[in-house]
Amino acid sequence: MIIDAHTHTYPETIAKRAIEKLEKNSGTKAHTNGVQSGLMASMKEAGISVDIVEDGKTFEENALIKARAIADQVDAIVLADDSGLEIDYLNKEPGIYSARYMDEDTSYDIKNANLIERLDGVPKEKRTARFVCAVAAVFPDGSEKVVRGTIEGYIGWEPEGENGFGYDPIFYLPEYQCYSAELSLEEKNKLSHRGKALRLMKERLHESFNCQ
Repeated sequence: MIIDAHTHTYPETIAKRAIEKLEKNSGTKAHTNGVQSGLMASMKEAGISVDIVEDGKTFEENALIKARAIADQVDAIVLADDSGLEIDYLNKEPGIYSARYMDEDTSYDIKNANLIERLDGVPKEKRTARFVCAVAAVFPDGSEKVVRGTIEGYIGWEPEGENGFGYDPIFYLPEYQCYSAELSLEEKNKLSHRGKALRLMKERLHESFNCQ
């Protein structure tokens, strides 16, 4: 059993759909010695309710905090993630506070407008930014693995695109000449920080199971 300790309010979770996403991204079935999507459950599905204080200083620390909190209650592999946007000119804000920036209840339309305003007059070369996702796995024997995925870009001058959420409409990808919110779901799964982190975790899980 793999338990999802994902606690953010994003529209997708990691643990329940991780293998399915990884299969879609890689084009192959992820068997990992019997660990398949049918053996994965969210916290709610596993009947787990716990308040988790995300007081880490990095994405990796917060992902581990969440995974460890659930691992203390179950005999299962626990996956958790932490992700956000780093803007270099703003000292990597909003960073680990991306979901809580300007308060969790503030709409992303307002958050995005605020970030664009704070970058008023800042030239393109200084608007560099990245999405970061750290995925942590805690195993029943207490061992842990953490991976990080990133995607580089810069902050645009106005929101664009209808396909994304959060900070996607202001995050421009020069390599693909579009905003993150202009990517299709399939493209985003392949290119995004989450997609990269999930593929790395898939490799780590395969390594672990192959060693058993």
